[in-house]
Amino acid sequence: MAVPKRKMSRSNTHARRSQWKATAPALVKTVENGRVTYSMPHQAKVVTDSAGTALYLEYKGRKVADV
Repeated sequence: MAVPKRKMSRSNTHARRSQWKATAPALVKTVENGRVTYSMPHQAKVVTDSAGTALYLEYKGRKVADV
């Protein structure tokens, strides 16, 4: 494990940490039956029935897993 030889100053620590920035996820807009949904690309989506109960996971129109 790497161990620093000298203490790092506060200004250098803050300068290093300031480079880490959160990025907004890339969302894909889809319209199904007049309803707009946003989902993350390349991830399975949950298919629900009319009552809102989760039924299964779907990817590219195919059932991939039960919930």
